[in-house]
Amino acid sequence: MKTWAFAIFFSFGLAAFATEKALSRQLHEAVNTLDAAEVQKAIEILRANFLSADALDDDAQQRALLEGLASRLAPGVSIVPTASDSKPKDLLPFLAEIIDNRAGYIRPGALDADSLAQTDVALKNFTDKEMPAAILDLRAVPPGSEFDVAADFARRFTPKGKILFTIQKPNAKQERILTSDMDPAFKGILIVLTDSDTLGAAEVLAATLRQNAGAMVIGAETAGAGAEYSDFPIGTDQILRVAVSRVSVPEAGSLFPDGVKPDIAISLSSEVQSQLFELSRENGVSAYIFDKERPRMNEAALVANTNPEITATEESNEETPPPRDTVLQRAMDIVTAITFYKNAK
Repeated sequence: MKTWAFAIFFSFGLAAFATEKALSRQLHEAVNTLDAAEVQKAIEILRANFLSADALDDDAQQRALLEGLASRLAPGVSIVPTASDSKPKDLLPFLAEIIDNRAGYIRPGALDADSLAQTDVALKNFTDKEMPAAILDLRAVPPGSEFDVAADFARRFTPKGKILFTIQKPNAKQERILTSDMDPAFKGILIVLTDSDTLGAAEVLAATLRQNAGAMVIGAETAGAGAEYSDFPIGTDQILRVAVSRVSVPEAGSLFPDGVKPDIAISLSSEVQSQLFELSRENGVSAYIFDKERPRMNEAALVANTNPEITATEESNEETPPPRDTVLQRAMDIVTAITFYKNAK
């Protein structure tokens, strides 16, 4: 397909998608303006007049009811395939490193017992090397993490005696309060990275660290799925996943369905972020934060009758520069600024 033809096709596709979303939003708003009697009247008119009676039989109405409820209650309700493996196949491994001798970085990969144990080792290393700051990257945490483990992660940074969060099951009138019962393993500057895929226990962890450990949240608004879910089988291949318990952080309140808004909003495209995460499996994250320093003219270059600035420009034009993690770069900028301010006092 020629470039111009593809561009036209793609533009029409985007326009159609935007139009569909706008119409769906308008319909949602219009239905919300109707009272109960008007809703019933509209349904009766449809039954009596719509051109296809089969589209309004009892089965179709029940399916429409379930679809409409799931749409209205999202992300609290979803129908998902029966999982054969609880862990995603593309789960990123635990990663910890020291960036530019200024901050310790941890990407847990998953909030589980294994990553918690590795976090303890990393935090001890940061403390032993007197790192002034730690960065906890929750952008790659998969769904399905448990809140008890999220509380254990929070305890590594939160002063003893603080209420971390509360889990309330309204229908059963049950409430569980999770607190910090230990001294924090790290007491320095704390920054948490989030994106729109940070959900469930991970976003609750981000919220409680901001509330109780003074963490700064950098990135994108989280998914708004900070609730406890239960799975109910509805067939051989599918389950109904339902939010059954509300999770609340002191002062911040419930994280469902609004999520955590970052203190500094910045995000990467999903393509660039995926590329960076894959590259960091082998090379770590430090190589993808800062731009390489350009060579400058010096005495040796003058003697050799060369210009390193020109040579570097020519080489950079020939090579595709690696992607940069601008979210992590912003976090490092904040670490530098806070550290400078504290040292200047």
